[in-house]
Amino acid sequence: MEIKGKVHEVGATQQVSETFKKRDLIVEFAENPTYPEYIRFEALQDKTALLDSFKAGDEVEVFFNLRGRPWTDKTGKTSYFNSLVIWRINAIAGGAPAAATNTPAYAAPADVSNTAGEDDDLPF
Repeated sequence: MEIKGKVHEVGATQQVSETFKKRDLIVEFAENPTYPEYIRFEALQDKTALLDSFKAGDEVEVFFNLRGRPWTDKTGKTSYFNSLVIWRINAIAGGAPAAATNTPAYAAPADVSNTAGEDDDLPF
């Protein structure tokens, strides 16, 4: 999934445990400019470094995975939580995205069919 918006806030990296760290990114999503939405994303582990070059006001395209999980409290009541986990983020400069990560470029498929009148020597 992806979304385009404006960086509202870049959080500090939080060392949750010895082996786990995360960082929040708040993006202003203005599908309706009168009522903008503020969407909280999480960058986990090595992806926290993706946010180093961004600041409030930057136009970005955020690629993320939607995750959800249940949690049951001591009384047996189950609540559900959702997370939007960043896996790539691009800066948008002048309407054209500039990649913040390396994305492979793929060539157009080549036509490998036989030329007219050429025999096909394949046995299948």
